[in-house]
Amino acid sequence: MKDIKPFITLVGAGPGDAELITLKGIKAIREADVILYDALVNDELLEHAKPDCVKVYVGKRAERLSTSQDEINKLLVDYAMNYGHVVRLKGGDPFVFGRGGEELDYAHAHHIKTAVVPGISSSISLTGLQQIPLTYRHIAESFWVITGSKSDTQLSEDIQLAVKSTATVVILMGFAKLAEIASTYQREGKNTLPIAVIQNGSTNEERIVLGTIDTIVDQVRNAELGAPAIIVVGEVVAKHREFAAVMEQVEKKLLAV
Repeated sequence: MKDIKPFITLVGAGPGDAELITLKGIKAIREADVILYDALVNDELLEHAKPDCVKVYVGKRAERLSTSQDEINKLLVDYAMNYGHVVRLKGGDPFVFGRGGEELDYAHAHHIKTAVVPGISSSISLTGLQQIPLTYRHIAESFWVITGSKSDTQLSEDIQLAVKSTATVVILMGFAKLAEIASTYQREGKNTLPIAVIQNGSTNEERIVLGTIDTIVDQVRNAELGAPAIIVVGEVVAKHREFAAVMEQVEKKLLAV
């Protein structure tokens, strides 16, 4: 009989590129008896698992049906009790809108030992890959990372606070709220503030749309962008190497109308 020692490790898989995971994360995957993984986790990472590892998909994309958080919590504990080491493989970082804290609380309530391997959040990695600095002297002294939609599907109230600051604002899981977000900035008089929407960041399918608060909704619609995507708002977006050229083209189109 196998001596089962229940253990759960939360592992951040990074933003999508399989190479943007830590060495410690790869080591945990290799040692796992069970892996519970999300939709945004690159399948290449699962190839590092041992042959007899049980792989369980528990993810979702946008508004599609998924395994509920309560179910995931129970699966984590059940698999740990019956198999041993469970790796909860989560896109980005487990503690940046990843509900990692809730999963740890549930595991601890069942007296299961845990560990965390931090991951690279999309909020800092996708902007970096696009060479958009989140902070820049004399332009942005800080950055906010906000969820676009709360559990009740309403726009996050923190966005109302963020629009009043000069901070760079990175909005995760907010693509469906893009029009509402733009309207919030417009009511604050920030119509020309630079904004970027990055879809499928760090993958071969990555696409970006650069614009201003007034133009971004139409630009994204015309480009047929979709989720998963992050939204970046702030003067630093103008530091993107293609921003000036893109805006020149946008102005020409507006003048031609």
